[in-house]
Amino acid sequence: MDVNQAKQEHLLALKVMRLTKPTLFMNMPVTCEDRDLPGDLFIRLMKDDPSTVKGAESLILGEMLTLPQNFGNIFLGETFSSYISVHNDSNQVVKDILVKADLQTSSQRLNLSASNSVVSELKPECCIDDVIHHEVKEIGTHILVCAVSYTTQSGEKLYFRKFFKFQVLKPLDVKTKFYNAETDEVFLEAQIQNITTSPMFMEKVSLEPSIMYNVTELNNVTSAEESESTFGKMSYLQPLDTRQYLYCLKPKPEYAEKAGVIKGVTVIGKLDIVWKTNLGERGRLQTSQLQRMAPGYGDVRLSLELIPDTVNLEEPFDITCKITNCSERTMDLLLDMCNTRSIHWCGVSGRQLGKLSPSASLSIHLKLLSSVQGLQSISGLRLTDTFLKRTYEYDDIAQVCVVCPYTSPES
Repeated sequence: MDVNQAKQEHLLALKVMRLTKPTLFMNMPVTCEDRDLPGDLFIRLMKDDPSTVKGAESLILGEMLTLPQNFGNIFLGETFSSYISVHNDSNQVVKDILVKADLQTSSQRLNLSASNSVVSELKPECCIDDVIHHEVKEIGTHILVCAVSYTTQSGEKLYFRKFFKFQVLKPLDVKTKFYNAETDEVFLEAQIQNITTSPMFMEKVSLEPSIMYNVTELNNVTSAEESESTFGKMSYLQPLDTRQYLYCLKPKPEYAEKAGVIKGVTVIGKLDIVWKTNLGERGRLQTSQLQRMAPGYGDVRLSLELIPDTVNLEEPFDITCKITNCSERTMDLLLDMCNTRSIHWCGVSGRQLGKLSPSASLSIHLKLLSSVQGLQSISGLRLTDTFLKRTYEYDDIAQVCVVCPYTSPES
């Protein structure tokens, strides 16, 4: 902490100290075997040491607490607390004392004083105390500006300031990735890395979705009795360790029905991260709104709503397709079904589907069979807009596992 001392001698003295929680005292245990020259000397010394844990003297952590020896690090999302004391070092009564504390960041100046009222008088050897708190929301250089004004017995008005400069560091490195499913679902992977020098207890990592989406957390394993976190009961993140969190977002029904609403860049939501460090000191970060570029589906989107996982060889099975008009014009659609090497469609090709308004959808039921075993790709559908004579082909719509019901299982 840098302090700029005032050149003029003043009747009042200003002291500013950062308030932080203490740390557990660290021992340096020294042990040896009984047959070594010191014998049990080291063990007896550790037992007599008041800072060691009785019955576990060889532990590094002791029972005593250590007060902070320096200013320490301040991380984004933590609460900065400071104790401000103005003491009358003179032998005369000082009047009209006003103490102000402002925090200057790169973008703003904040008033942190709990009270801006004037103290009428301050007798010799008396002091004015104040404690300020501020949740740090910006990284970079911060300057705590403490100003004191007062009036002497002779009526002279005096004023002085002190500047305390400190850096706010970044505690976490957050990276996000989006994965688009074949349906309207979106999967968000959040990678969180602890870039401090001490372990963190991750109290909460949640995703607050935007108004367009519902979210499901995929970071728990649900059993018959209870739901358990995939990271275990003790959710600690060691220095430089990284952890992945997964969330599934699905558009709300009123937005999913409107294909045009989810086009282009959409706001997904924001991450809310809460952690605890030394002796329960709490920190919290919220990311800015996460945005994703919605995949382009062209004028007409064809998706599968229902398909079996496994089907029998050369036996017909049913699928349900959903056709959505993503354009801004009305279409008159015609459906053609083209056979491939392994997939054969049942029914009449060239089926008239009728007119489809912008952002409207319709579901159609189709029947097909596969003549080849194994994992087969469903392809061969073609839509034609008879208004513009424009054709849209759809291959690799989905995959299905084809098995032969007559093959006996291998022993």
